[in-house]
This record gives sequence, structure tokens and C-alpha cells, in this order.
Amino acid sequence: MTTADRSPEALRRATAIGLVAVLCWSSTVGLMRSVSESLGALGGAAVLFSVSATLVLLVRGVPSRQQLRQASRIYLLGCGLLFALYEICLSVAIGLAHDRQQTMELGMINYLWPSLTIVLAVLCRQQRARWWLWPGVLLCLWGLSLVLGGDSGATLAEVGGHVAANPLAYALALGAALMWPAYSVLARMYGGGLNAVGLFLLLTATLLWLQWLALAPPPMAWSWSVAAQVLAIGASTALGYVCWEHGIQRGHLAVLAAGSYFTPVLSALWASLWLAVRPGWSFWQGVALVTLGSLVCWWATRRQ
Repeated sequence: MTTADRSPEALRRATAIGLVAVLCWSSTVGLMRSVSESLGALGGAAVLFSVSATLVLLVRGVPSRQQLRQASRIYLLGCGLLFALYEICLSVAIGLAHDRQQTMELGMINYLWPSLTIVLAVLCRQQRARWWLWPGVLLCLWGLSLVLGGDSGATLAEVGGHVAANPLAYALALGAALMWPAYSVLARMYGGGLNAVGLFLLLTATLLWLQWLALAPPPMAWSWSVAAQVLAIGASTALGYVCWEHGIQRGHLAVLAAGSYFTPVLSALWASLWLAVRPGWSFWQGVALVTLGSLVCWWATRRQ
């Protein structure tokens, strides 16, 4: 990274580019569920990431051999695998949801990652934080319990019974929420300025197609509406990840995390409109607490 890349102006520009990803990701959960209903959990995800990988590689090109030789193996192999597993877990979880209401709940589990990103950055000594980081994390968990408990309550018994109705989907969503912070922190530590998100998307699509072929699922139900949604979410996903990769390597990680904290609210609003779902008051209270807790985590990292 050059001296110009470290200037305050370059830092602000890279951070602004990274924040574009927040807007792109806000539409992901709703559109992904809509596509999976026609193409299947694995098939829909495989198609989406194939489109995204193609668009990214066409726009940015394939990294040169020299860039790949100079890149950290931890970044190429470790981050690449984490990226692919995150996407597979999230997309399959959404596809396995019993209904559209459950889709929104799974999306909220995934959006624990902003606060978990800061926690991991602190543990890895990439970020300093004050003591109120931990109350912020507890607020996020409290909000998630309201989301999962539903209008009937947020007790451990209620949450446990709710999750037990579809344990695989909830486990995959939680796995995704843990993998993305690991990816973000490691990409910043070992990326070295290389943006290999196109290759990571290609790896994700390849793994999904292999799973799809191995399971021999029923044919996909294509239509013009489904094709338009595939193109829309493919383009949005591609743009989001290119911007995020640039931001986490060159921008201000804490500001990016803070901006991403509004993704749960935007995503829930978009998904409720697109999927025609009207969650109860308890769900929106949970969304607000997850967002508030994430903002508290971010505030704990700010310098005096």
C-alpha cells in the first residue's frame, strides 16, 4: 500500500466506497428468499453467485499471476474458504426457512456480524475498545432473543422451542454470523491490497454447483420475473462485495462496522415489503435492540 493510500483523503474515500455495500446488502435477504422459492435453496444460490462472480471478473478482471504469487496464502486460501462457507451457510439457511417470516429471523441472526466483527478485532488487537463494548454485545443478544421468541415471549424455553423447529437453518445462519467477522479481520490483516473477491465468488458458485449436482434436486422453475431478480441480486452482490473488500483493506474499519449496523433495519424493512410479511411488534423491538447494541459496540471503539 502506497503513502497516498494512507492519506486522510484516501482513507475517507475508501470508507465511503465500503459503505456502499451496506445499501447493496440491504436487499439481499428478501431477494434471495424470493429466488430460492423458484430455483431451490442450492440451485438459487448457485445461480446467484455464478452471476455475481461473472460480473465481478468482467469488471475487475482476474488477478495476475504476479499478484497471486505475492499475495498471502492466508488471504487466498483462508479468507477464500471463509468467504465461500459464509455465503453457502447464509444462502442455504434462507432457502431452508419454513416460511418468509422465518427468513427474516434468519437474516437477523446473520446481522450479529457487525458487533462480532468489532469483538474479534479487539481480541486480535486490531482495535481498541472501552468496557461498554460488552453491554453492547448483550443488547444485540437480547434483541435477537426478542426476534426469535416472537410475540409469545423471549424466554430461553420459547427461543429454544422456536429454533428446534428448524435447527439446521438456524445453525447455518449462526455459522454465517461467526464466519464473516473472521473473514473481515483476516482480510484486513493479510489482504495486502489485493482484491480477490471475484475469485472468492467463483469458488462459492463452484462449491454450490457441486452440491446441487450431488443431491440431484428437482428442476428449476424459471420465469422472466425470476431471471430479473437473479440479475438484480447478482449485480447488487457483486457491487457490494467489491466495495466492502476495498473498504475493509483501505478504509476505517470501525466506521464501516458502524455503517453496517444499519443493515438489519434496512434489510428488515426491505424484506417485509418485498416478501409481503408483517412481523409483530416484538420482532421490530428486537431489530432496534440489535442495531442499538451494535452502535454501542462501535461507540466503544471511538477515540477520546
